Amino acid sequence: MNTSPVQTPSIALGGHYSLRPGVRASVAGQRPVLGGGRLGRLLRGQQGESVVRTLGNVFTLCAHAHRRTARLALHAACPQASAVLPMESPILLRLETARDHLRSMALDWPQRHPPLMLSSRDLHWLRDCPLPLLPPAQACAPQEAGAALAQLRDWLERLLNQPVSDWLALHHDADAFAHWCHSRAHDLSPARCLAAWHPLASTLTPETRKLDLLHADIAVQSTHLRTLAQAMAGDPDFVQRPLWRGQCAETGVWTRLRHQAEHATLHHNAWTRLGARWMELVNITAAHPIADDEPRDALLDSGALSLGQGQAIAWCEMARGLLLHWVQLDPQGRVADYRVVAPTEWNFHADGALAHALTALPAHDTEAAWCLAAAYDPCVDCTVLGTTTEEIAHA
Repeated sequence: MNTSPVQTPSIALGGHYSLRPGVRASVAGQRPVLGGGRLGRLLRGQQGESVVRTLGNVFTLCAHAHRRTARLALHAACPQASAVLPMESPILLRLETARDHLRSMALDWPQRHPPLMLSSRDLHWLRDCPLPLLPPAQACAPQEAGAALAQLRDWLERLLNQPVSDWLALHHDADAFAHWCHSRAHDLSPARCLAAWHPLASTLTPETRKLDLLHADIAVQSTHLRTLAQAMAGDPDFVQRPLWRGQCAETGVWTRLRHQAEHATLHHNAWTRLGARWMELVNITAAHPIADDEPRDALLDSGALSLGQGQAIAWCEMARGLLLHWVQLDPQGRVADYRVVAPTEWNFHADGALAHALTALPAHDTEAAWCLAAAYDPCVDCTVLGTTTEEIAHA
């Protein structure tokens, strides 16, 4: 039985993944624009803001992150110093990541429960939210972004009935957070979704192999990024089935650079992966402001590394995980080739942790499959398919 939400043609064009619990080939699908060098051909000959606009139109769901990462990559690769693109303030990434989290909680989470659990989206909790779910056509100035985050903090504090810093101190522990979710399930949609997931999600323990490309030591990080850039450049299909150190890896809020020391030994399950998104939303509003000239944002890292001869790799910690762009420019600064690895391609790898966890499920456990899908949060259309006994025999 297909228990997926209704698909729309516009979503289907961006790619599709099908999840089947209880079979070896439990994850199937791809994003067609990434494979076979198609993206590079689409962008070939373009330069500057034309590249940025095209990527924003191709990757509409996380357009701000792709535009930011594209500017970083083009800036680092550009052979002409006079043609470099202006860089965006780190505070804009914070603001748009908060918006992405809100939109996912409001629109995606209710639809990733089986239909009998949550039958409709409840947007009442967002009635007074100062941050619209859809971003403006033009990015705001850093001062406006700072003011918007302050307004978002005030709204959250009214929602939480206490300062965000106090709430974080009281609910940092996973059990305390779960108790809060159950206590607010009657009047707050994200808490209701999390509370409904909690009993099942706490028992789902996929293997954790974090994508640890970013590193506090810049020299180590540069070595990691050069290695990955070589893999991206060497195989046009690498971006659809990426590997790190010869193995599948996962990326998400829980794999951030800032968590390297703090959560080095923490064992994650589906529950902690789901809850990390709400926690980050609150953390973003509680964080101290960042100056435009600070070299690195400890909350959400982004940057670029020039690889020489018109080539660069750029990265951005976005709502769903780590986004990577690789570019090769010609001597005139035009795109010769361009490749992207987004979080979904890591997390929905056919041999990754999600795939193994799905294979281990009973064949008809679509509820657990949807819970895992929500934990890894794809940025393309996703369906869960129940499996018949006959299908298992032929899998």
